This record gives sequence, structure tokens and C-alpha cells, in this order.
Amino acid sequence: MGIISWIIFGALAGWIASKITGDDANMGGGANIIVGILGSFIGGFIGTNIFHFGKVTGFNIQSFLIAIAGAVILLLIIGAIRKKK
Repeated sequence: MGIISWIIFGALAGWIASKITGDDANMGGGANIIVGILGSFIGGFIGTNIFHFGKVTGFNIQSFLIAIAGAVILLLIIGAIRKKK
């Protein structure tokens, strides 16, 4: 995927993950892109190394669901860290 595809993919995955976790009001477009892209890496790592079922391979449904799952995990971790402080 090219850089534009990663930005669009990250924005969509990050936005959906922020809706799932209820963080949408606290996040802007840039944060959604970053969370979505990092979520793609996290989801791909977990999916490949722990569950052995796949990784982010392009702009398709499986990769999109993996990216959303990774972004949700990232937002939950960030939320837990914020609550500790």
C-alpha cells in the first residue's frame, strides 16, 4: 500500500476504534490516523505471532478488521494508563 492508502486506512480504522471505545470526542483526525496505523501494526503482530491467522496485507476486509482490533487494543491500553495517573 502507498502512503495515501495507509493514511486513509489508518483514518478509517482509528475512527471506528475510537467510536467503539468511546474516545471519539477526545480525538481529532490526526490522532485517528496515527491510532489506525499503529493499530494495524499491533493487530498484524498479534494476529500473525499469537493467533497465526493473518496480517495486514492491503486494503481488504480481513486487514481492516485486524487494524480495527489492534487500534481498539491500543486505545484500551492508553485509557488504562490515563486512568492510573
